[in-house]
Amino acid sequence: MEQSVSNEIEAVYHQLLDAWNNHSAGSMAELFTEEGEQIGFDGSISIGRDEIFSHLKSIFDNHSTAKFVSKVKDVRPLGSDAAIVRAIASMVPPGKSDLNPNVNTHHTLVVVKIEGNWRIQLFQNTPAQFHGRPELVERMTEELRQLIK
Repeated sequence: MEQSVSNEIEAVYHQLLDAWNNHSAGSMAELFTEEGEQIGFDGSISIGRDEIFSHLKSIFDNHSTAKFVSKVKDVRPLGSDAAIVRAIASMVPPGKSDLNPNVNTHHTLVVVKIEGNWRIQLFQNTPAQFHGRPELVERMTEELRQLIK
């Protein structure tokens, strides 16, 4: 995959997290295809832009959300008009300056190119708790902690 295409795809992921960090349900939902799917950290599923918007708006309206810190680990093409993005992430709680390792996560996106624009078909936010392997939690936390500005 060309580096410029990989950068375009990564940019969609960063836009998604920027929209979360800015509490913008609309900006997040617009990044998805019309029938896109979002699977949240708690296992909730939202399908379609309208449902994704409604779900996120409720979260932002009723909760003080933490900010994501993330690192893209891989962008893998699935042909010329689709790709998988794999990233690790954690969150800095409101009023804090350090990560909460209890919410470390793996992010997986499937993006597709529609009418010249990359859109999210699937975003899955999977907890990275590494049951029985605390050293892996610490390793991930330290890797992400290096990115806190």
